[in-house]
Amino acid sequence: MKDIEKLLEIMAALRDPQTGCPWDLEQDFSTIAPYTLEEAYEVADAIARDDMPALRDELGDLLFQVVFYARMAEELGHFDFADIAAGINNKMRRRHPHVFGDDFERAAGAQHGSWERIKAEERAADSDDSVLAGIAKALPALKRAQKLGKRAANVGFDWRDRRGVREKIQEELDELEDAVGSREAAQIDEEFGDLLFAIVNMARHLDVDPEKALTAANFKFEARFREMERALTAARRRFKDETLESLDKEWRAAKRRLLERF
Repeated sequence: MKDIEKLLEIMAALRDPQTGCPWDLEQDFSTIAPYTLEEAYEVADAIARDDMPALRDELGDLLFQVVFYARMAEELGHFDFADIAAGINNKMRRRHPHVFGDDFERAAGAQHGSWERIKAEERAADSDDSVLAGIAKALPALKRAQKLGKRAANVGFDWRDRRGVREKIQEELDELEDAVGSREAAQIDEEFGDLLFAIVNMARHLDVDPEKALTAANFKFEARFREMERALTAARRRFKDETLESLDKEWRAAKRRLLERF
């Protein structure tokens, strides 16, 4: 805990009105929030690269964000770092009766059932009693769509099987085509969003994490495109001089080389 205490002291010094850092003193919750999202993504990136030294550093940066929020809240008289730690300690113990409860609670059932039941009870105690309460609006859109669909499905609002979702995707594709024909930008945006939402629900029915799947697709596209760039550069060819057909040929060749390499 000594290092945590040192970190809290560093944060207090940075926010000292007399001798602190001007930049740190200018910040508030809203200005720090974008940095928090950035740090969380950098943590995920280090994990994706299996870079443990980088992960250690990025987790430190993310922890510093929590300390920053705690200090600002303490200055305003709302809560401090100890309150944050106590709150999450209590929540984890409350949500894991199969681990921390009495003998009866530990034997009562599986973790998933306990977790979902206790979270539902917590939502019921909130002023917002909607089934969708507590799904953060600042989540990445794919992740939020996944959570919205799952929460609705938990109360029976769902397709019976993948066929129903597939039909919905086709319906949304048709509506998007109609919108494109109308050339109404707002309608095109709306229908494209509906299509994405339906695709996320297909991912849920397939037990696929859409964020993870799209991240993998991004990495795959980037690797293939970079391989194609390398080949064109080695042959002293330029993209702007190539036809779509020749680029497609290079793309397929890059794909084959990568498959052979890995």
